[in-house]
Amino acid sequence: MLTLHVAERSPETAVLVEGASVAAVGPYEDLATAYPSARVRRWPGILTPGLLNPYGPELLEATYHPDPREAAELGTAPLTGERAKAIFRTDPSRLGASARRGVQRLLAHGTVAIAGELHARPVLDAIRRAGLAVGQRPPQLPGPASLSPSPLILLPPLAAGGPARFAVFDVADRAELVRRGPGTCVATVVAGRLVYRSK
Repeated sequence: MLTLHVAERSPETAVLVEGASVAAVGPYEDLATAYPSARVRRWPGILTPGLLNPYGPELLEATYHPDPREAAELGTAPLTGERAKAIFRTDPSRLGASARRGVQRLLAHGTVAIAGELHARPVLDAIRRAGLAVGQRPPQLPGPASLSPSPLILLPPLAAGGPARFAVFDVADRAELVRRGPGTCVATVVAGRLVYRSK
């Protein structure tokens, strides 16, 4: 099934998806005319190739992402340092569930690829199941580990035949995305699947 994704602020870079691949990229009007049977998904903001977060190990192996049911005890914010280490030391089985929740948080920030040397099998399984790509870690990291690293690292432009991996941010342009950050994400697509959609 063909799906045509278009964002209202970047109609010149609409993306036609077939399965897990990009079938075509171009102006929305051209693609809609050429593929009239395609299902159309309309989004606010801009459509981009998605982000690479270079802090895979820090965010998924060294951070504990609490379950909502643990909010009264642990809060809802990610836990790092000794608190995270103590949780994993006490119950190593919690790493896998934490990693899955961490991956969901990354997807909610338009992340479609991560970087860094990962070792823990439960973390690698969570990444594989989500379909996140693993990229090259930049020689210089932008700052402290964050779901919203600064500066943002955008993946190369989408192209026909390439993987259908992108994100949509509810901003007017890339300058506003840089200013406001990836918390503005409204949709993330990985391997042609809509893996995150804001409420």
